[in-house]
Amino acid sequence: MTVYKIKRIYESPTSDDGYRVLVDRLWPRGISKERAALDEWAKEIAPTNELRQWFNHDPEKFTEFSERYTKELDENPAAIKARNDWTNHPIVTLLYSAKDAEFNQAVVLKQWLE
Repeated sequence: MTVYKIKRIYESPTSDDGYRVLVDRLWPRGISKERAALDEWAKEIAPTNELRQWFNHDPEKFTEFSERYTKELDENPAAIKARNDWTNHPIVTLLYSAKDAEFNQAVVLKQWLE
């Protein structure tokens, strides 16, 4: 069974990260591809630009954002494929760039994957 972790992309990679996946639609500022040490950039399963801009990391909108993003994931063939592919890895770390560790798309994606 795959264990899913969440980590901010600005934290240093560690040996227990397993398979490292960036789940942002936009590349994070100030991070080189070498420093990111990614196995995959899954931008096609990140929230749509419209949803991301509407949410704007407002904690008061997080419940509705979660519902909308979960619906997007349910209807996104790339997300379903990623979920199936990632079961081949014992550990998958979902990387995000948002400053808020509690209210971001990686939290919702982790719940959807589990």
